[in-house]
Order: sequence, then C-alpha cells, then structure tokens
Amino acid sequence: MKILFSEHQTDYSSYTFSYAVYCVKESQEELPEIYTKGFLPYTGDTDWKEDVFYLARSLRVNLAEFKTLSENRRIDRKMEPLQAGMLVQPKLEFDTNNPEFITFCTNYAEERFAGGNMDASRLQYVLSRQLISHIFTFRNTEQILGYVFAIVEDNTLHYWFSFYETEYMRSHSLGKWMMWKVIDWAKEQGLAYVYIGTCYREKSLYKVRDHKGAEFFDGLQWNTDTSLLKELCRTDEQAKPIDLLKSERKYQLGKEYFSEDGD
Repeated sequence: MKILFSEHQTDYSSYTFSYAVYCVKESQEELPEIYTKGFLPYTGDTDWKEDVFYLARSLRVNLAEFKTLSENRRIDRKMEPLQAGMLVQPKLEFDTNNPEFITFCTNYAEERFAGGNMDASRLQYVLSRQLISHIFTFRNTEQILGYVFAIVEDNTLHYWFSFYETEYMRSHSLGKWMMWKVIDWAKEQGLAYVYIGTCYREKSLYKVRDHKGAEFFDGLQWNTDTSLLKELCRTDEQAKPIDLLKSERKYQLGKEYFSEDGD
C-alpha cells in the first residue's frame, strides 16, 4: 500500500499543519491490513483508477465479542410480519446492470444520501471496483427490501453501501435489521471483524449500542471505550483544541519515535 498526505488546514498559532491521510491499495490481499490501520474506501472522485482509502474514526465489530443482544431480537421480531429473507451472492453472479436494481439504489440515494450523491454513473463506478466481492439481497415474496454491497477478504468484511425500502425504515427498523443480519452472517462464516463505516456525531452511536464488540479507531489503536466515543461524537461539531501528544498514552507512543532531546 502507498500512504498519501493531502494538505488541509494551517494554524500557525499552535504550529499545526494538518494533512488528510489517504492510502492507495496495491493488491487485494492488503485489504485486511488497510482496514486494520483505520482506512475506509473513497469513491468521491470517479476519475480515480486506483482504489483509494481515507483515514477516519472508523468503527468495527470484533466478532470474538459479538453476540445477539435483546435489541437485535426486538428488531427481528418487528421484522417477522415482512417474512424477509437474505440471499448472499458473489458480485460476479449478480446482474449489476439490472435496471430495477439500478433504479432501486439510485432512488434510495436520492432520498437518503447527503446531497443525493449516488447517481447511476457513480453507482456503476462503485460497482466496477474490484473491492466489492458480495452483494446481499433482502426480499420477501412480494418485493425487494434492500441491498448491501460487501467487501470480504480473508477474515474481514466491510459493510459498505446499503440501500433499502424506506417505507419500512421506522416501522420495522429495516436498516438496522439488515446490518445485524450481515454481521451475524459474518460471525457464522468464522470471520474476525466487520467494519461498519465511520462514527461521527451522536446519530452514529446506534452502531455501538446495537452491536456488542464494537470498537473505534482513535488514531492510534482500536478502542473499546464507549464513554470516550460518546464524548467525541457529542462534540464533533464544536471547535476542538489541538492535542499535541498531550495524553500520557500518546506521549509514551511518541517517545518510541522521538528522543527526549528532539533528535
């Protein structure tokens, strides 16, 4: 993998010259390591030919700690009247050019994605990536209920994009049910981790509440301190002071790279 740094903000008062951190995948086998380092795939620029990843406060479920919670069972009971089933297919066996599939996904994106930024061209760009290995289809005898694009490599699954019938979003918690079903499937397959996107702002905390074994990448390591995560999410929209290795843990880590005299 290659690590790239893109200049971002400058604050001379604290000698802070920030960079956004990106990663370029060089082989498919690198994926578990890329995710372990806190990166997630980026598809905001459809001109990129390489698979590019961005560093963020990502969230994963450690499947060694995962088990079905009462909240998962409650949502599962709410879903019973829909009689929904889940079909898991390798992407190569799925017709990604099916017009009904394209319309379903783009209509959902128009309604639910920020800015509706998943038109047919970007959707085809996402589907063209070698990254996606499987597509999960959720349906009953009457209709399609949703899709999940998943990246599965070695012991790792990334629950990447999901699209679902918004009519059942609140009445049946369909989106939450789909995420739980995919995580539970990964556990059954003997995988180690399921990555479930970023965790910013309080609205994202359901991912932690609903899934035992949740961990977040704090910039140094995978962290299970949910109290800290809640505080970070609560203050995400506030201006924050620069933390220049001030905590004892970060200071000790810094000492591994910098000697006391600054050499």
